[in-house]
Amino acid sequence: MMTSESKKKMPHFGRTVKVRVPGTSANCGAGFDTLGLACTIYNELELTLNDNSELIIENFGDGADDIPKDESNMVWQAIKTTLKKAEVDSDEIGGHLRMWSEVPLSRGLGSSATAIVAGIKAANELMDGRFSDSDMLQIATGIEGHPDNVAPAIYGGFTVSVVTDGVAETMAFMPRFDMHLVVAVPDFPLSTKAARDALPKMVPLKDAVFNVGHAAMLVGALASGDDRFLHHAFEDALHQPYRAKLIPGMSDVFDAAKKAGALGATISGAGSSLIAYTLENERAVGDAMLEAFARNGVNAKVLYLEVDRHGAHVVNE
Repeated sequence: MMTSESKKKMPHFGRTVKVRVPGTSANCGAGFDTLGLACTIYNELELTLNDNSELIIENFGDGADDIPKDESNMVWQAIKTTLKKAEVDSDEIGGHLRMWSEVPLSRGLGSSATAIVAGIKAANELMDGRFSDSDMLQIATGIEGHPDNVAPAIYGGFTVSVVTDGVAETMAFMPRFDMHLVVAVPDFPLSTKAARDALPKMVPLKDAVFNVGHAAMLVGALASGDDRFLHHAFEDALHQPYRAKLIPGMSDVFDAAKKAGALGATISGAGSSLIAYTLENERAVGDAMLEAFARNGVNAKVLYLEVDRHGAHVVNE
């Protein structure tokens, strides 16, 4: 039974909030586990909380049949974690969740991050914004394990994140030119665990130095608006060479994208999607990426996206 003290900390019951969260692409080549960007593809969550422990979850859109409808649901877990962080007694709290998904599952476009951030953002709104964006970043990073995907989902734009003594910090900004994102999405998923397992425990010092320089060059070029320095800035030596065997035709797709006019191309997050960055000719780049995948026996589709400016936000109530 809830005490009068616990009721003071309760969120608004019966009130409905709807939030929209952008998909994300992490790493951006050399920025392994630190760089990310928000994309103009979205998942939405409509949340109503109740005090009778009833949980109803409705899923619509991409991968809807594969998303759990019980307490193991990642969005619901994020909601419960947020309530706990607010010292809310949530044992008797239930909810009605309606979720619309555009972000494909297990394709490196931040589907898990959107779920986590959507749950946190919606729960926070029903507690009158008790937590700041920085607070929500800490909660999301604690669930996800690292901030590279959840940070752009929260802030939007291009993000640089670090974790120091367990505390995540993020700098977010918009690139100073219109950068188009061409995402080739293969018809097969790739789990983050499989992608992580492909990585070595140690890497050569020269590869670490290579990535420090290229990640710094990428951030500098995007922040200054000087695209002359982007043509090699997306290259990586720490994770993509080891994950190439998991994505047939990866190198061919990268080469095709650049020959068609892209500034560079990388694995999106842990994959399986590959993303090209371009200032123009995005349709030609997309066609070239599809053809290269097809030559390697992979069926894929192309998403033409931009960098999202807003991050997670309330749609309406």
